[in-house]
Amino acid sequence: MNATPPLLGQGFHWQDLAEGQRFRTFRRTVAEADLVGFVAVTGMQEPLFVDATLDGALGPRPVPAALTHALIEGIVLAGMAHGTGLALLETHIRARAPVRVGDTIGAELAVTGIRPTSAGNRAVVTSEITVTNQRGETVMDYTVKRLLAGRP
Repeated sequence: MNATPPLLGQGFHWQDLAEGQRFRTFRRTVAEADLVGFVAVTGMQEPLFVDATLDGALGPRPVPAALTHALIEGIVLAGMAHGTGLALLETHIRARAPVRVGDTIGAELAVTGIRPTSAGNRAVVTSEITVTNQRGETVMDYTVKRLLAGRP
């Protein structure tokens, strides 16, 4: 038995995907620490995000849509492109409803396109991602194009 065992956590190579394939992610609860850390790193000192006494048009403790996107992208990358993702090429994001501290979010992903490049054993993979909260409400959707490596 000299064969190297498969690597746990390895993302998909583009040849392992097919148009129409669908996946769902694990879910995660957005914590106060997520909001505080994100605001600190990005400098988004909007009172809506840093003053817990405010209860504006979006309700209590909303988080930036950019944080929702970043959290889901982290989950997607860990499950789909860890070690095989070469670049994020393009993304189009639509925030549909507020996400608040304490909400639990997850996503469904559909592979909508695979275009092998002319060189380098890689392909542009397009996906549609729908993010929902714990009540099944769509809070965000986006299209993303990634450059994925091919099998060695």
